[in-house]
Amino acid sequence: MPTTALRRHAPFWISIAIGILIWEVAGRSTSAAFMVPFSETMRRLWQLIVSGGFFPALFDSAVLFLTGFIAAVAVGLPLGLLLARVRFLRIGIEPYIMTLYATPMVALIPFILSMMGFGFAPKVLVVFLFAVFPVLYNTVEGARSIRPELIEVARSYRSSEWALWREVMLPYTLPYTMTGVRQSIGRALVGMVAAEFFLSSTGLGQLIMTASQNFDTGGVFASIFVIGMAGVGLMRVGLMIEQHFAKWRQ
Repeated sequence: MPTTALRRHAPFWISIAIGILIWEVAGRSTSAAFMVPFSETMRRLWQLIVSGGFFPALFDSAVLFLTGFIAAVAVGLPLGLLLARVRFLRIGIEPYIMTLYATPMVALIPFILSMMGFGFAPKVLVVFLFAVFPVLYNTVEGARSIRPELIEVARSYRSSEWALWREVMLPYTLPYTMTGVRQSIGRALVGMVAAEFFLSSTGLGQLIMTASQNFDTGGVFASIFVIGMAGVGLMRVGLMIEQHFAKWRQ
């Protein structure tokens, strides 16, 4: 059993080791103003942790990310089911959703700033706008792909509309929604950093800006590394949840 697990995970860890090696060699072969090696990044990250400013910044970013991300899932899932179920509503609202989705979210930040000012709420709105559309679109596509026979069988057993949603639409759509959730994690992290850059500077975004202004390339890479690792970890968790809900499809 351990040998099987080792074989299954070996390509992943070999790939990580090769990536770290390339990063180290590339960092030592270029100017420190452009890139620093992996070892220097880890040393700078440890300095940030010891200084006491890293964990408060990480906490601020985590609260912002989770608030906006949870709001995106809480809105995207039921709205996607509703749009899939009510055709005239989908036809009426879809052009506006597509227009908003096609609009670069960073371009909306000045507009959000003029409406809501600085503070926590506008930053949450930015994260929400970045994250909600993958959840929404995957939910809509999942709900629209339900076979009509399933709906007909549920109707033949006199299922109510609420029972139809609970026992047919939601279980069938969850794997698609979880795919959207996994995709939205990366977008929410981008929205988090953008909000911390362009609105009130807090969290890891503030660490990146401060390090950049001080020409501290190691500090910039250390903060980016933490954000990247958080994204990878969260997406792995999302993949496991998606596989859990998709067992019946397999």
